[in-house]
Amino acid sequence: MTAVRHGHDTSAPSRANGVAAAVTDLTKVYGDGDTRVLALDRVTMAFREGEFTAIMGPSGCGKSTLMHCAAGLDTFDSGSVRIGTTELGKLTDRQLTQLRRDRIGFIFQAFNLLPTLTALENITLPMDIAGRKPDRRWLERVVAMVGLADRLNHRPAQLSGGQQQRVAVARALASRPAIVFGDEPTGNLDSRAGAEVLGFLRDSVRELGQTVVMVTHDPVAAGYADRVVFLADGRQVDEMTGPTPQRVMDRMKALDTQATGVHARTR
Repeated sequence: MTAVRHGHDTSAPSRANGVAAAVTDLTKVYGDGDTRVLALDRVTMAFREGEFTAIMGPSGCGKSTLMHCAAGLDTFDSGSVRIGTTELGKLTDRQLTQLRRDRIGFIFQAFNLLPTLTALENITLPMDIAGRKPDRRWLERVVAMVGLADRLNHRPAQLSGGQQQRVAVARALASRPAIVFGDEPTGNLDSRAGAEVLGFLRDSVRELGQTVVMVTHDPVAAGYADRVVFLADGRQVDEMTGPTPQRVMDRMKALDTQATGVHARTR
């Protein structure tokens, strides 16, 4: 279930051609004057439904900023962000909070579980807060996919790091969001636990039709995606479909070399 995919999976469900989320001419600036940093420089990018996209690039390239803006977690200076057909820039704070709760799933490097709640209670917490009952059949599919059926009554302290992140993955998927964003979701896990979590994310795309966007610095993690987009200096500079860890690693080395050369010339 968690082996790295190579080639097209003919058993996967047919995919929609729609766009789950998109950014257009997205610009984000931090600071001003001498401290001004152009974090995103007119980035245009679409995330298609039923696709697993990894975002990569050198440190400081803007990948986490892009994800936070696309997910409605951070503001932007110009351009547009859409989830489906909803333009985030036109929403009030209350509407934006509701959209994040109802239509977006989040997985972070820190598991962000409440220690006093069981695994099941953590999984259903966002829906409980929203006053919505989970779809039992869907919830059972998600729980079975991440292998937590016999751990639902355990609290986080009784679970390994990998199991806690599985709970976080299940929580992100449980409400059937339009899109799931992951920010270095395997950053705190060992390689085996990380491979399990990445396998579950990939399977959520293949088996459940989920849309996943993941920021990562790890070429092995990116190898689980359908597509990798590369950023440098706040701009998209390349895109790769059918990635393998080696291809991703080679491209990252080339980007690092280019960045080093640019910095050397500007000194």
